This record gives sequence, structure tokens and C-alpha cells, in this order.
Amino acid sequence: MMESFSALLSMDFFRNALLASLLASITCGIIGTYIVSRRIVFISGGITHASFGGIGMGYYLGFDPILGAVLFGIFSALGIEFFSKKADLREDSAIAILWALGMALGIIFIFLTPGYAPNLMSYLFGNILTVSLTDLVLLGSLTIGIALFFILFYRMILFIAFDEEFALTNNSPVKLFNLILMCLVALTIVLNIRVVGIILVMSLLTIPQAISNLFSRHFQSMIFLSILFGFIGSMAGLIFSYIYDIPSGAAIIFALVLMYGLIKIGFVVKKAMAKG
Repeated sequence: MMESFSALLSMDFFRNALLASLLASITCGIIGTYIVSRRIVFISGGITHASFGGIGMGYYLGFDPILGAVLFGIFSALGIEFFSKKADLREDSAIAILWALGMALGIIFIFLTPGYAPNLMSYLFGNILTVSLTDLVLLGSLTIGIALFFILFYRMILFIAFDEEFALTNNSPVKLFNLILMCLVALTIVLNIRVVGIILVMSLLTIPQAISNLFSRHFQSMIFLSILFGFIGSMAGLIFSYIYDIPSGAAIIFALVLMYGLIKIGFVVKKAMAKG
């Protein structure tokens, strides 16, 4: 077993996948904890699916689909903020509109793309084994940016995540921070599409946090635990997908769900034994 794992580590694509797993775990661990604490998972889902329009646009115009997804993701995040706060439109309606628009535009652009229709499986379900050096540089830059932002403005982010109304009464720059954080959410979602795909990326932003919540409800502790559980799940899913030749994104999410189920059962059994 150790020999086969050493052989895997000697391959460039597998080392890239391991590094991508670590970076994805850090970015999703930090941003996912904020999303869950702020209870804006549905907003993140809207951004995720709206970014599909950028992927289609990238194919149609002949540039990197991930760049198109970044543009659509950021515009969707800002659009949700604008329409829900300025245009007197309910937030869930704004999310649904942008969600549907992004998916529709993506399908239209791909349909209009001349030549062979592109294989979208890696974007929809992820394929961490195909992560390129460019993907790693972008994900690494995002990881550094998010880590520095949360370290420098930790108290303000905590303020906004748990008591936005009180932060507003204290004349804190809540609107500015909301815009920055929504952009970071969009970038985290889009740049992790390669890892688990559009359909599954929300799971990487919520399942490690659900596991962490079983151990702690402290914001900072949840961040570190989410990173840890996210990386363990990504590693397990990565190895599982390579051995059995199945989609890596689905394997990673399956590993995380399995981990959550086993830990939850362990807590239930421990509680029952304590009562007995």
C-alpha cells in the first residue's frame, strides 16, 4: 500500500491534486464558516450556478472558461447585493433570477459555440486530477488573500457574521465589507470548480463546517476544524477516485458525507451510553 502511494506521489498530476486539496480546504474552510455562520448558503448556491454562464461565454468567445466564471460569479454576487438592497427585490427572488439567468446563458453560449460541443463534466462535477499549474497559482493567491483579510479584519468579520444590525449602529463600514466578502465568496466558489465542480462545490463549503459544528461552535475553532476535515475528506476522496476510476469531485463529497455520518453516529452512541 505504501509503495503504491509513494508511486502516486512521484506523479506530477497527483502532487498537483494534493496541493489543490490543501488550498481548497483552506479557502472553503474559511469562507464556508463565514457562509454558514451568516446563513447565506442559498446566496452562495445562486453564485455557483450563475457562474455557469461565464463558462459558456468563455467557450463561445475562445478564452479560459474559468475566467468567464470568475466574471459572472463576481457580477452575480454584486448583483444579488444590489437588487436585494437597492432595487426593492426580495433576496430569494434576486438569487433565483440570477441563478436561472446564469444557467440559461451558459447553455445558450455552449449551444452557439461552433465545432465539437465541449465536455462539461469536469466543470459540473470536478476533476481534481486535471488541475493545472495556473489553477494552483490562482487558488494559492486566493488562499493568501483570504487568510490575510480574515487575520487583519477578524473582529469586523465576526461582528458582521453574527450581529450585522449592531455593527451598523456602531457606524461600521458594513456595506463595504459585505461587498468584499461576497466577492471573496464568489472567487472561492469559482476557483474551486476544478476540484469538485459547480454542482458539488456547495458541499465543500458546508459539510466540513457541519462536522466541525459537532465539536465546537466557536468561529475560529470552526475555521481550523473545517480546514482539517476538508483536507482529510479531500485526500480520502482523491485516493478513492484514483483507485476506482470514478469522478474525483463526487468521491470527495462522498468521503465527507461518510465522515460526517460516522462522527455523528459516534456522538449519538456516546450520548446514549452516558445516559445509560
